[in-house]
Amino acid sequence: MTSQTPRSLGVLNLERGLPLDRTPALLPGSMLNPATFDFPIILETVPGAWADIVIPGDAALEPACVAAARRLVERGAVAITSDCGFFIRHQASVAAAVNVPVAMSSLLLLPTLLRLLPLAAKLAVLTADSRHCGKDLLGLNDSVEQARIVIGGIEGGNYLPQAMKRPLPPPDVAAIETDVVACIERLRAAHPEIAAILFECTAFPLVAPSIRRITQLPIYDITSLCRLLIASFR
Repeated sequence: MTSQTPRSLGVLNLERGLPLDRTPALLPGSMLNPATFDFPIILETVPGAWADIVIPGDAALEPACVAAARRLVERGAVAITSDCGFFIRHQASVAAAVNVPVAMSSLLLLPTLLRLLPLAAKLAVLTADSRHCGKDLLGLNDSVEQARIVIGGIEGGNYLPQAMKRPLPPPDVAAIETDVVACIERLRAAHPEIAAILFECTAFPLVAPSIRRITQLPIYDITSLCRLLIASFR
């Protein structure tokens, strides 16, 4: 039976290793911050889902993802997302297991975003680690569409090693911005036809406003997709 709690956005949460009396830092723009959406947020940690396991992928996490999603629905979630874009690997199984809309990653936006742009334009996908963000995660079967995607990662920067720590420290916003700006500069130098950017990493929305000012390009991320989900319940 569904509990009598307010309708909420359910978030599958990474393991953070925080004491029970501590909550994740609720920074402006964070998808774990209810103020980001003006909509209630409820969290369920996926046991074993540390960032250093979720990013490269582990099929053994799938039952835990499904169980956490079902708990969120029981608690009143009307839609489900996650706080790591690499949870996209479990999109199909979670969506099949619950009766609410599921959007595990901003990567689900790719087919739509390509259609918003001129055919000659390219779409940059910025990820925490491009070594683990291959074409198999993009959801694009057409080779022409795949050729319009440029993937760049911030591995080698300062933020990713921090995000892999146990326990997980609060996000270093300055490090995220520095790494993201450097990555975008590299991508645009090699691909001047980039016309928009999609953030895969759920930490990147913390710097989206400043990146929009710097690049003067449209920026999409997991919060864009979550707002679309929530709008259908307004």
